[in-house]
Amino acid sequence: MGLEKGSVAIVTGGGTGIGRAVCHALARAGARAVIVNYSRSRDDADKTARELAQAGSEGVAVQANVAREDEVKALVARTVDRFGRLDVLVNNAGTTRYLDFPNLDAVTDEVWDAILGVNLLGAFYCSRAAAPALRAARGAIVNVASISGHRGAGSSLPYGVSKAALIQLTRGLAIALAPEVRVNSVSPGQVVTRWARMARGEAFAQAIEAESAAQTPLGACANPEHVAQAVMGLILSEFVTGQDLVVDGGRNATY
Repeated sequence: MGLEKGSVAIVTGGGTGIGRAVCHALARAGARAVIVNYSRSRDDADKTARELAQAGSEGVAVQANVAREDEVKALVARTVDRFGRLDVLVNNAGTTRYLDFPNLDAVTDEVWDAILGVNLLGAFYCSRAAAPALRAARGAIVNVASISGHRGAGSSLPYGVSKAALIQLTRGLAIALAPEVRVNSVSPGQVVTRWARMARGEAFAQAIEAESAAQTPLGACANPEHVAQAVMGLILSEFVTGQDLVVDGGRNATY
């Protein structure tokens, strides 16, 4: 099963990691065009856009900070003006701060604002701006949440709260945008990406991944392509909405 002919998608944070894998999956499924949104990683977004062109889908790198509603509105308007439609929105952009849970004094207002601004409000701003075009196309939204939204664990307390709220936002939007637009989310467990490596170093990332793999029934950590498969499954599932799909190799079954 593929996308409707001529389909157009926006993937926030689409230049690297999970976002990049989703962009490629959309191209393989037949998307006419994929907007590769980025905030700071321009070179990565441009590279991903070029790769999509080689795969037969028009890739367009567009800068927008999803925590800024004016920039989000411009992103959606530019997409619809250029292509005349919008069928898929993947709210993948995310951020965190690595803070020990007991260190409550480190959780400043600035930390809350930075994390909630991207992870929660950003997804809401994008969904609200895209809603008219998605309704017209009877399209789909997939939010990239996290297993941290289900558990008292993760990179920081505010990060887990933001992802739990994103899962609830998914349910709310599924009701608000029904019946024209389906809204679902995925909650990855440990994923092998450069994110943790950039923040804490290669040795730290490898240690966390090895520990997670040892506790996972499938004996490994997810890679970005695994998460992209789940995202595409929800995009193409015509009678599924308001659901969160955990992508962690079955580890959640052992908690």
